[in-house]
Amino acid sequence: MGRPGTRLARNSLTLATIITNLYLIIYTQNYFAAAKRLIGRRFSDPTIQRDIELWPFSVVDDLADKAQIVVKHEGEDKKIYPEEISAMILYKMKEIAETYLDCPVKDAVVTVPAYFNDAQRRATIDACEIAGLNVLCIMDEPTAAAVAYGFDKISTDSAEKNVFIFDLGGGTFDVSLLFVKNGRFEVKAVAGDTHLGGEDFDNRLMNYLIDEFKKNYNKDIRNNQRALRTLRSACEQAKRNLSSLAQTVVDVESLYEGIDFCHHINRCQFEDLNMDLFTKCIDLVDKCLKDASIDKACIDVVVLVGGSTRIPKVKELLSKYFDGKQLNKGINPDEAVAYGATVQAAKLSGQESREIEDLELINVTPLSLGIEVVGDVMSVVIPRNTRIPTKQEKVFTTSRDNATSVIFSVFQGERVQTKDNYFLGKFTLSGFAPAPRGVPNFDVCFDINANGILNVSAQDRTSGLNNKLTVWNEEARLNDEAIEKIISNAERYRTRDEECRRKYEAKNSLERYVYRVRNAIRDKTIANTVSLEDAIQKTLIWLEDNKFPDVSESKLRMEELKRMCALIDHD
Repeated sequence: MGRPGTRLARNSLTLATIITNLYLIIYTQNYFAAAKRLIGRRFSDPTIQRDIELWPFSVVDDLADKAQIVVKHEGEDKKIYPEEISAMILYKMKEIAETYLDCPVKDAVVTVPAYFNDAQRRATIDACEIAGLNVLCIMDEPTAAAVAYGFDKISTDSAEKNVFIFDLGGGTFDVSLLFVKNGRFEVKAVAGDTHLGGEDFDNRLMNYLIDEFKKNYNKDIRNNQRALRTLRSACEQAKRNLSSLAQTVVDVESLYEGIDFCHHINRCQFEDLNMDLFTKCIDLVDKCLKDASIDKACIDVVVLVGGSTRIPKVKELLSKYFDGKQLNKGINPDEAVAYGATVQAAKLSGQESREIEDLELINVTPLSLGIEVVGDVMSVVIPRNTRIPTKQEKVFTTSRDNATSVIFSVFQGERVQTKDNYFLGKFTLSGFAPAPRGVPNFDVCFDINANGILNVSAQDRTSGLNNKLTVWNEEARLNDEAIEKIISNAERYRTRDEECRRKYEAKNSLERYVYRVRNAIRDKTIANTVSLEDAIQKTLIWLEDNKFPDVSESKLRMEELKRMCALIDHD
């Protein structure tokens, strides 16, 4: 099977029109988040179903068990895959990079959580290729953070160090133990949870406040998307406030049916609501060290990465686990991963620097990989935390008499039964001579490349027959038809989407100007005339009533306001 890039080979300008959907989404005041949590997951995933209850946007099944986010525009439902949303963001970053560098950007190093499974990694690659980017390397986020920490020390510090990366972000959590010396970054073990982070802390606070609102007013807001969206924003802000304050107020005007909601929350309450999640983080730290067979006393540096590491209780529990060790906060937790990816990109693109030349990354596979055998049991071929790239073989046989074909089902996970693990794909080897069960021998080879992408092959020892599988996991990925539709729709609606973007920009410019003038009146830098104040109020009402005005209308009102301001200045 060909790689996605072969079927997505399109003019990058055509692909670029996908990004205009982002303006359409912002303009119509649709709100969504957590695309990273959705990408590469099935709609039926229990964790996704739990999240849907609190998300202030709709998520539906595309009838193939893949999630789509519903965006409303002009009374029409527009359904978008998580890969499309990621592609929009990636394309915007591509635009920013091209503007800064003043040259085209075609290649990229992309980071993912260390505990992303194969389907999530491949879905991320799909998003990159939809955005017109060629993925040079998939890099685990904790590894990138370790590079950010150690890169400037490559030429000055030759000491061996065990560096522990604690990466707690908005939606995912990863920990990695790396051995670092002279530019060599060797991952010893990883652990984590792709569904643990700041969003979960927000959800706990939201659930608490929803219950409080219902208790006080006997009204349930769970089915009101506007109320959920407003409350979620307030909870996010409260969480940030509690990182520096002992107490804060969640104050939402007209939360539901005109009811103003105000509730005091202190740091102790917030910590109690999330203590089991904080403890889970520490349990995963312990698991990582045990997998690496290293004592916590041997850790030289603990590096904090990700915005959620600003939470005081998280830092307190982590420092306590490491017997009071000082946590390293020397790198920006929001920028560390991007910094490390940039260093790797410089190396892959041939930048000349002694530090870059000495840089060497050695990674591991985060989850075990194996084949399903009799009893729906997973027979592990590559255990988790095996150094990659790697190639390992195992011998399998038939489970019934006189079989002339055998199906190899590939799974990923740590459970004994395959039903509890993640199905990656299957292939069939057929045409060999019939024999009693247990007699034929098949050499099954698992080959993982540096990006953590798996290829599986099998060969009959007697006949030499062979077959192989590049594990694209079609069930979890967008199929050819879905991706082609994304591309064709981008081309089909390019003119309309460009017009939407122009309308948005014109209205946004007018709105900014109106508020600037209004503020100037309040600050007495522009004379407070009745006519100008009346014009501003009318324009604000017009902006509220016209969600998608023509560019010419927005420009005309802008010119009228500018003319009035010019007359006042002249007088």
